[in-house]
Amino acid sequence: MATANLTASARSTSGKGAARALRREGRVPAIVYGHAREPQSLSIPTRDLERLLDVIAAGSTVVELSIDGKPSRTLIREIQRHPFKKQILHVDFQELVAGEKITVSIPLVLVGIPEGVRLGGGILEQMMREIEVEVDPASIPNHIDVDVSHLVVGHSVHVSELQIPAGVTVLAEPDAPIALVQLSRASVEVPVIAEGEEVAGAEPELIRKPKEEGEGEEK
Repeated sequence: MATANLTASARSTSGKGAARALRREGRVPAIVYGHAREPQSLSIPTRDLERLLDVIAAGSTVVELSIDGKPSRTLIREIQRHPFKKQILHVDFQELVAGEKITVSIPLVLVGIPEGVRLGGGILEQMMREIEVEVDPASIPNHIDVDVSHLVVGHSVHVSELQIPAGVTVLAEPDAPIALVQLSRASVEVPVIAEGEEVAGAEPELIRKPKEEGEGEEK
């Protein structure tokens, strides 16, 4: 389980005007909630939050949030960003309770070089990069490995083939494809036509003997 630390302060102001004022001060408005607590408005130093998000998988990392010195184990549930800028506008944290399962998305990491890539001229395409699971907060895996070394051209690996850690329940469909090996365009050979060989489906060229002068004309 991956963990990280972040410091926050409680705030009493709310509304768009208060949020804009916080951002001008270099802080991000946030909220923490959970079924066992009342939602609480927070503010977080922008630089600290940006540094944290650069090095963690936000959806699956437990954040030890220190709120005015009081610790709280949380998970980032939503990050709102400006539509054109990189600016973080708001963050939602969910407080975690030991023994209470939660739904999170875990990154999928492809392991190995597929046989179809090494020997068959294929390329590896990853269709699913994370998978939704239900798990106790204390057992959240950092990622789930996906062995693709056995894949030949035209074959794929599916959710049902994953090695899932104990205590983790996968919510995705078992037959959902994760990765596929297929031929690249460069590997598809263009057939060479031998001299005098006809191409299947080609129309024959119609050759007529040129008419002699006066031939076929009515007299």
